[in-house]
Order: sequence, then C-alpha cells, then structure tokens
Amino acid sequence: MKKGLIYALVIFILDQLSKAAVLVYFSSDPTPVQITPFFNLVLAWNKGVSFSMMHSDHPAMRWVLVAMALAICALIIYWMRKEKDQKIVNSFGIILGGAIGNIFDRIQYGAVVDFLDFHIGTYHWPAFNVADTAVCIGAAIILIWGVFLAPPEQSPEKKEHA
Repeated sequence: MKKGLIYALVIFILDQLSKAAVLVYFSSDPTPVQITPFFNLVLAWNKGVSFSMMHSDHPAMRWVLVAMALAICALIIYWMRKEKDQKIVNSFGIILGGAIGNIFDRIQYGAVVDFLDFHIGTYHWPAFNVADTAVCIGAAIILIWGVFLAPPEQSPEKKEHA
C-alpha cells in the first residue's frame, strides 16, 4: 500500500503545482492561451463534479461535494489495503491523489481549478486538470487490467487437481 500512497502524493503535488502556475499566469490576464489549433489553456472554476454535473452556487453544495469525495477516498483506501495486486494498488493511489487534489481546491477556493481545454472547431470538451486526468487514467488501468489483462484465477477445484 505504501507505493500506492506515494503515487497519490506525487499526483497531488503535480496537480497543485500545475493549478498554482495557472492561477498565477491568469491572475493578470484571464484570456485563454491557444497552444495548438485544438488545445488551449484556460482558467475555469468548476463548482460541480465531472463535466460540471451537480453544479450549484448554493454554499452548502461545496461541503456536500467535499463530504462525498472524502467518503469515496475512504473507500479507495479501504480497497487499497485489501488489494493484493500492486498494479491495482498503484492505480488506486493515482485515483486517490487526483481526488485529494480536487478536494483541496474545493475546500480552499469553493470550486475546482480546471485549465486544460481541448476542442474541435467551436466544440469544446469540458475543461479539466491534472487531478481529473489522474482519476481517469487510474480507473482505466483498473478496468483494462481487470477485464482484459489479469491472469484468470484458478478455481479451487482446479488447484486441487493440479
């Protein structure tokens, strides 16, 4: 589990450093920065969850979302402790680091700092951040490993006959 927690810490630090840099950069001029024809850096405040679902300006919603995220983090830590496969533990660590990064923002600012803006023409994918990316990558690894790559477990009957 220790290695998974190190992954969580690294993701948290990368997330917070990137958000701090974005906040400093956009403090003087909030104009989006075009990096490529399909990618911009922007400053967006997300008061909801993924893709701004559950967005609300109600002051209590901030704390409802923090509580929900903390409960999910507790569940992830529980799963990390139970899991034997180090790849899965590390993936949970990646998810945990991202979740904690966004919790930290929500507590500190009342919203999550998003800044990565991919688009095709005028269609923009919702802005996201390093923490969101980590959550998606960690979940994808768990899904791909669990569904496609994990060696099949032998049933107790097969073990006895082997």
